Amino acid sequence: MPVPDPSSARARGLVVLLGVCWGLNWIAVRVALHEVRPWSLRCLGMGLGTLLLLAWAHARGLPLRIAPGRDRARLALAGVLNVAAFGVFAAFAQLAGSTSRVTMVTFTMPIWSVLFARVALGERLDAIRLVALGLAVAGLGVLIGPTAAAGSTAGMGWALLAAIAWAAGTVYLKGARIPGDPVAIAVWQLAAGFAAVALGAAIAEGAPAGWPRDAATWWAIAYHVLLGTALPYLVWFAIVARLPASSAALGTLLVPVVAVLGAVALLAERPTPADALGFALIFAAAAAVLLRPSPASPAPAGRVGEGAGAP
Repeated sequence: MPVPDPSSARARGLVVLLGVCWGLNWIAVRVALHEVRPWSLRCLGMGLGTLLLLAWAHARGLPLRIAPGRDRARLALAGVLNVAAFGVFAAFAQLAGSTSRVTMVTFTMPIWSVLFARVALGERLDAIRLVALGLAVAGLGVLIGPTAAAGSTAGMGWALLAAIAWAAGTVYLKGARIPGDPVAIAVWQLAAGFAAVALGAAIAEGAPAGWPRDAATWWAIAYHVLLGTALPYLVWFAIVARLPASSAALGTLLVPVVAVLGAVALLAERPTPADALGFALIFAAAAAVLLRPSPASPAPAGRVGEGAGAP
């Protein structure tokens, strides 16, 4: 009888922790947006998250240098897409729509990644991916149809833009094949995203509007920075170092489940039966892509935002 591997058991516990942290981060962001403007919230979260990750990497003695030239420019572009654009679009989506719907529409990002990889990298669309694409389209139709009829599609539109931005950045980074430590690649993407958002905040919002007054907002900001940004990336690196990519992807699949349940329990949202059907279709599509066996592909440890946990 094989003896259970304690390190593997701990890694699987980290998978659950990752899904919970990123899932509840959607709730924290929604609460913080009651008093903090979207660009400012993103600027705060990405800035402090970058500093914490840099401090952790320095304490561990990890190499953070990226060779000058095209690799740095490519890394910056990837950070703008799958950190800055994703984060800002997701924030505006939550301001304009319910968190549960926005989360599931955003979670179509693995499907967009498949389509972009087909066009940009020549990856084949096999039967599983085609089925996943069909499920995602059906799920989007179920979710967006009622909001379109009511004339309130802004939240869904921002969520789709967030999913597309994340997918474009992820596929671009995969094709760029930037050499370097995975932690360094993740940290500098987050730093590039922060720089882009700080510039956007200065242009779009100007000077800060003042300190939040509600204690719940401060708790939400603290969660967003510590448990929704910095900690999950560290947990992700620990997971992919110990488990196969398919097992690590289970943490990603937990994110929308935790986010939707959290929206119901903490934000008093009440999804309709049509919402539930749309959620199920998109979740099935994402699961088909994320859990599809691909032994030739390593776990994507260097891709910031894997799983869209930091909305």
